Amino acid sequence: MINFSIFKELHSMELNNFSSKPTTLSIGQEEAIKELWVSEDGKSRLGVWECTEGTFTADRTKMGEYCHIIFGTAKIFNDNDGTSQDIGPGDLLILPIGWKGKWTINSHIRKLYMLDEE
Repeated sequence: MINFSIFKELHSMELNNFSSKPTTLSIGQEEAIKELWVSEDGKSRLGVWECTEGTFTADRTKMGEYCHIIFGTAKIFNDNDGTSQDIGPGDLLILPIGWKGKWTINSHIRKLYMLDEE
């Protein structure tokens, strides 16, 4: 049987408790997450993530990520070519498999994310 899921009010949904961001480059940066869905094979995940101001590294060597920004702002830095891009509410960011870089969170941010493994 195949069922579908609906998740409402993503902008105000309760997340798990905030904890230290493991890849942070900034003192005191924290994140919270709520995983909403995992595929049967475990290769795709969907959830809501939130993070406080600061900078952290990101490595998408083994999985791609699709991010829809719900609130907050950030600058994304691409290690591959040295470019950067500002993102904010309503933006969709695609980080393909193999991407590496940094995020600088300018204002407390929340995103809907989907991670997709090879």
